Amino acid sequence: MVLNIDTVRADIEAWMINFLEVPHPALGGWSPCPYARAARIKRSYSVFLGSDPYYDLKHLGQHGMGNREVVIYAYDPAEWSHEQFSASIAQANQECLLHRDILALEDHPADPEIVNGVCMNQGTYALILVQSLSDLNAKARQVANKGFYHSWPEEYLQALFQHREDPR
Repeated sequence: MVLNIDTVRADIEAWMINFLEVPHPALGGWSPCPYARAARIKRSYSVFLGSDPYYDLKHLGQHGMGNREVVIYAYDPAEWSHEQFSASIAQANQECLLHRDILALEDHPADPEIVNGVCMNQGTYALILVQSLSDLNAKARQVANKGFYHSWPEEYLQALFQHREDPR
């Protein structure tokens, strides 16, 4: 698949509007990402076509997030197996990002993330979602205090909070 940046951006925005921002009964009536709508409206996120997950993240670590809350890199999942993709992101987190207060999270179609029967993946692209670690921890504390994580499975939460403060 040849990725087109305009199509990828439109697909990700549609995923935000039609899924990430929509309250779901299986998630305690919360939307999968309580901050997606604000980021979309403020345009505080950027989407890029990635070329190599490790080197894309290394470059981001060297130059920082700028004024963006989220940076999203999209890849053709046929070019990056889940194992390669995950290993590249883990290596970049350890070597280039965490000590700079940045965390990269993966979303690969070959690794479905199921929470209470809800598939959280975007589904078309292999994505890296990059955020400030301290901002992510602060936002997690805010929603945790309101009960956001109460209906989420413990095993999923333990994996989710790897490299992060558990806000519960």
